[in-house]
Amino acid sequence: MTFLRRERLVGHLDQARPTPLTVVHGAAGAGKTLLVADWASARDGPVAWLTARVADKGCGTFWAYLLQALRHASVPLATGVGFPTEPGQVHDALLIRLAAELNARNVPVIVVIDEFDRAADSEIADQLEFVLQQAGHGMRLVLVTRTEPLLPLHRYRAAGAVTEIRNAELAFTLDEAAELLALHGLRLPAGDVGALVERTRGWAAGLRLCALAAQAEPDPGAYLKEFEADRTTIADFLLAEVLKRQKPETQDLLLRISVLERFCPDLANALTGRTDAELILGELHRENAFVEYFGHAWFRLHPLFGEILRAHLRVRCPRLEAELHRRAAHWLRRSGSLGETLGHAAAAGDWETAAGALVGDLAIGEIFTGLRVDDLSGLFSSMGSEPTSPATDLVRAARELSRCDVEHGLCRLRRAAQALAPRNGSADDDPADLAATRLSCAFLEALAARLTGAPGRAELAAQAAEKLRHEVPGRLLEAHPELIALLLTHVGSARLWAGRIRDARAVLTTVVDSGGAEATAQARQECLGHLALIDYLKGWPDRAERKALATVTTADRGSPPPAPGPALASLVLAAVAVDRDELDRAESLLESAADARSLPLDPVVRAGESIVTGRLCLARGDTQAALEAADRAVVTDMASPWAEAHTASVAAAAHLAEGRPEMAVKLLAEEPDDEPVCLVEAARAELAAGRPGAAAELLDRVRPQGHVGPAIVVRAALVAAQVAGAGGDVAAQRRLVAQALREARRERLRRPFVDAGPWLRPLLRTVPLRGLAEGWLLPGPPGGPAWAGERAPLPVVEELSGRERDVLRRLAQMMSTQEIAADLYVSVNTVKTHLKSAYRKLAVNRRHDAVRRARELGLL
Repeated sequence: MTFLRRERLVGHLDQARPTPLTVVHGAAGAGKTLLVADWASARDGPVAWLTARVADKGCGTFWAYLLQALRHASVPLATGVGFPTEPGQVHDALLIRLAAELNARNVPVIVVIDEFDRAADSEIADQLEFVLQQAGHGMRLVLVTRTEPLLPLHRYRAAGAVTEIRNAELAFTLDEAAELLALHGLRLPAGDVGALVERTRGWAAGLRLCALAAQAEPDPGAYLKEFEADRTTIADFLLAEVLKRQKPETQDLLLRISVLERFCPDLANALTGRTDAELILGELHRENAFVEYFGHAWFRLHPLFGEILRAHLRVRCPRLEAELHRRAAHWLRRSGSLGETLGHAAAAGDWETAAGALVGDLAIGEIFTGLRVDDLSGLFSSMGSEPTSPATDLVRAARELSRCDVEHGLCRLRRAAQALAPRNGSADDDPADLAATRLSCAFLEALAARLTGAPGRAELAAQAAEKLRHEVPGRLLEAHPELIALLLTHVGSARLWAGRIRDARAVLTTVVDSGGAEATAQARQECLGHLALIDYLKGWPDRAERKALATVTTADRGSPPPAPGPALASLVLAAVAVDRDELDRAESLLESAADARSLPLDPVVRAGESIVTGRLCLARGDTQAALEAADRAVVTDMASPWAEAHTASVAAAAHLAEGRPEMAVKLLAEEPDDEPVCLVEAARAELAAGRPGAAAELLDRVRPQGHVGPAIVVRAALVAAQVAGAGGDVAAQRRLVAQALREARRERLRRPFVDAGPWLRPLLRTVPLRGLAEGWLLPGPPGGPAWAGERAPLPVVEELSGRERDVLRRLAQMMSTQEIAADLYVSVNTVKTHLKSAYRKLAVNRRHDAVRRARELGLL
């Protein structure tokens, strides 16, 4: 037995006893008849049941059958009540006598009329209402119908004299659906049941037919997820019970609107070429004909009904579907949502309309914001090389630039820009659309300028955009703030690359302060990352860290995927970690930056990566790798002064570490003479070459620059201290080291003291310098001072097990995970488990670090 008694609905019918009229109305197959039959079977009093399909033979026939139903239910009726003598009419006297008989009853009779929607004659409805009114408490009428009955329900509702169970209440709940499936031997996870309820909208017949079909499948769960509605008995049911019962013009409308997710009368008229869609849709909704109304004149089809209608449309009119999508796209372009416009235009293969909508609505920035990247990428992936218009070229350029295909993107962009030149504009072009298209082109020009390191081109794009903003409707700019935010981001990045730090900071700050709209989240992240880099380049690591952390935190909270902002922020955090001699953390952050980078051709990110990688390699003592990182070319239209200065500084430091001071001096002499980082490194090189006077002159040129931050000041002070020491001025040397310690302590800058060389160690053991260094650069008492580079290893968090030591010994022999597993006769996963545990106990996260720590602790 697969019938499910639904107590909540039965209870609703029980609570309806005080009202003379109950109406149960819902779609075909909603379970109306079974519900009322189940409820009626449990009644103690008489229940007369009539199916109203006889009503089409006339009101006389209807009342004759109703009287017979009363007698069959053992309701005694006097002989004098009479009987209709003609199929098409019934005398009022008979109705009066019947009402009087019912009114005299002590126990009311329940009269159920099923399929009352077939009683289309208003005369029957009027007669039935008359009897109901005159019968008083002697009759309770229950109408089971697909549509609202012709009775004046508004009066009953106003008087509280009617109980209604509508289509929405008849829908199966999640728990009821799970119970129904279980009765069919199907026990599914709640998520699968929920998906089926959503697809069927809880429609009783749909759920039961799905369950019956799934019983015959080897994998019922998979079937219920993937079944094609048009290939099931559901299709037969809906076509027969819903579609074919409609008039031909209504059938045509239903088939045409099936291509739409939602529709209003005007849109339906656009697809049908008619003008009466409002009347037809209203009637379909009132008939519960699987047309759902969800407010503001908008409707939608039941999901299964829509699937079946679309399949039926393809069979009946195979060429019509694309044309309907095209009509829908053109109507929605003027009056609907962008997403629906794009979907229908793509379904029609009308790429010019799709691209025109995306560009004309200023939505092309969404390809880069992360909010709709996958949707837009998938939608336009089918667009071939035709047609060619400014809009289609711009969309192709945007997709190629987003994939870092700069060469092809620039080609498309040039062609679009040429077609959009004022001399090529058509008099028929809509001015607002044309301005929006040109602004979209300026946006992509700014991006291309950023990717190619062409700041002049970025400024031209910014100027063009500023003029066009006044020609574009304000509603578009408000709807898509990401376009201007991203454009300014690209301009700011290009200015930073050019070394125009103040101008870059101004435009980047404008974006960061623009508000918290989700659409501009990625642009704000990128700008914060660039501002963090500016602070780092200027020698302010603490400020840089705060901005970078804000960027990464924002990215973690938000929905956009990793982007250049978070990647750049991770690079800045890695650079700060190097300055603080937190090398493992720096390496981890550097790897995170590589994983997060979505625009690898962005020169700012590329240069930042080379610089940080070089500094980390220097700190690790790998001078060759540092030189390779510094020599890593970033090919752009214009060289960046700060990028060249910092990479030269890394290379010079590597040469110094390998004992080639003259090479370092020569290298830095080729760089701009106003870059503080180069001046400090050049002073170090001159000092190493035995020219303290030249070193002092270079340092003098650093001091007047008040905007230089502590990271540069500390290094300059340490070099100056070394110069003073070489000249025998011990007091000045101590004073300068003390100054460096005070500046560095606030920022926790340890690396400059490690890089300074062995001359510094004895000084740090003296008073008062020792007091300035203890607790952050040197361990505090009682263990005594030790050099920062010789800090005692941290203790093991937990004792290593014997098997973990076995694994570490083999790790030290450069054995692979597979080789260790074979040697110990265990699985690879077991080895990985031991390694993970050993890493945790040793406070490391890499193999060679684990071996090094184990050796330091005497475990190997």
